[in-house]
Amino acid sequence: MEVARSPDCGCCGGWIEHMRAAGFTVNVRMTDDLGPLKAQLGVPPELHSCHTGAVGGYAIEGHVPAGDVLRLLREQPLAIGLAVPGMPLGSPGMEVGGETEPYEVILFTASGREVFARH
Repeated sequence: MEVARSPDCGCCGGWIEHMRAAGFTVNVRMTDDLGPLKAQLGVPPELHSCHTGAVGGYAIEGHVPAGDVLRLLREQPLAIGLAVPGMPLGSPGMEVGGETEPYEVILFTASGREVFARH
């Protein structure tokens, strides 16, 4: 998995460690401008988060749980990728003081999106 992240964002490091703990090999590239990569991978602006990854031909945007990425790779739907917009508390890398909030993992395609998982 390739991941681009801001050097100033600590939660990105937490998500990367979550992915590594799930068995992913993660190559990290630090950058202050993620916009061009997000555009290149086809991530819609309304789904943006603080880091962007790519694995198995899919874009992975934000704090997507490793189990959902594994399911994506197993099922191989026709899609651009998965996204968790924003930075929801309790998502991988965003474990802050035990607080959690419900969030959705969005499967997005060139023509639309659907809920892939709810947490």
